[in-house]
Amino acid sequence: MRIAAAVQWYAQGILSQGKAAELAELSRADFLDELFRRKIPACQVTPDELAEEIHGA
Repeated sequence: MRIAAAVQWYAQGILSQGKAAELAELSRADFLDELFRRKIPACQVTPDELAEEIHGA
């Protein structure tokens, strides 16, 4: 149940990867494996946010 909640809250942008992994009582690497298994993108940055970060706008 903890893993499912952590994955859901991570997917919704409520928790960071680190906090979600901690909640799920998994290492960050194991949490990333769980995201992959559930077909949840590990990167939560939108293309616009990435462009803003790159260009410093």
